[in-house]
Amino acid sequence: MKEETEDPLTAAERKADENLNMAKRIQADFDNYRKRTQKENEEFRKFAAETLISDILSVMDDLERALSHAPENDDLTIGVDGIRNNLMKILVSRGVSEIRTDGKFDPNIHEALCAGPGEEDNDITEVFQKGYRIGDRVLRYAKVKVTKKGTKEGEQKCQG
Repeated sequence: MKEETEDPLTAAERKADENLNMAKRIQADFDNYRKRTQKENEEFRKFAAETLISDILSVMDDLERALSHAPENDDLTIGVDGIRNNLMKILVSRGVSEIRTDGKFDPNIHEALCAGPGEEDNDITEVFQKGYRIGDRVLRYAKVKVTKKGTKEGEQKCQG
């Protein structure tokens, strides 16, 4: 039996097709690597930004506590309020917004610390700590007091 030899042109075309397919696979692998790396970098930046924003929110709380005990129209009070407003503008420019606390309790954005008397269940009556979100994601839940029907005047049920 005589073995058939492959035509040199056919062999070159077959080899070229193999090389082309290998190059396409390498290109696809590289594109997937680039996309994965880009996504990981974006997630890292987002996590780092959220950590920094959370730290800034603690400073905002301190400024608001200071303002709640400061005399009105005092030069120092006006200055501290200006600093607080400037920090909030920076946070808003980064997509941070305050969670609304007027109306009904929503466990997706609020944390109920206490329940007191009320005509209807789950009305927010007091805010212990403001909550914030970035986009649709909650950075910090608003800590609130809610109403509970059947609770007697002066009676309060709290966590802790």
